[in-house]
Amino acid sequence: MFTVFQKSFAAVTLAALCVAGCGSSSSAATLPDPVVDAAKTADKRTATAVFAGGCFWGIEAVFKHVKGVTSAVSGYAGGSAKTAHYEIVGTGLTGHAESVEVTYDPSQISYGQLLRVFFSVAHDPTQLNRQGPDVGTQYRSVIFYADPDQKRIAQAYIDQLSSAKVFAQPIVTQLTPLNAFYRAEDYHQDYLARHPESMYIVINDLPKLNHLRQEFPQFYVSR
Repeated sequence: MFTVFQKSFAAVTLAALCVAGCGSSSSAATLPDPVVDAAKTADKRTATAVFAGGCFWGIEAVFKHVKGVTSAVSGYAGGSAKTAHYEIVGTGLTGHAESVEVTYDPSQISYGQLLRVFFSVAHDPTQLNRQGPDVGTQYRSVIFYADPDQKRIAQAYIDQLSSAKVFAQPIVTQLTPLNAFYRAEDYHQDYLARHPESMYIVINDLPKLNHLRQEFPQFYVSR
């Protein structure tokens, strides 16, 4: 279990052991567009997607800089309301994963393109029950699907990436139905923007934004 202070302390220790960006996704190759995807809508409306893959600070920050995303909120999914609290989730015994609820405009970006960002920039989908320096089931890689279409598109993309052997190791991302999403405590929201000089952020999360900017200039927006 990591408190906010312990995460920062661990990042300082980790900095002595690896080069900058060691906590970012291992995906150096450009990922293909999804073969199976939802069509972009013509009308202005919103949809939501929930992703988990390590500490929610970095996942949230990445999606906040994606064109078509109107909000990204850190929170918890996979467990009950009574255990949806940071210190309890940190025990790894609640079933929750640190997650991010992404609200987006399907007329600007598709669900499949969000998946492409998730797998290539936001986290490393080959790490089991961990991400970078963070270890535990609360840091597992999960796509919480809200409906059959999201499940179908996500499964098809995992199959596509696996068949193409994009990653050196197997993808361990889980597909789990979304029963509920619980917003995390206020001090977790916009954490990267409010603490850009935190060593944890510098080592683990800022490289993800750089990767997003370089790999997907068509998606990147400055906020």
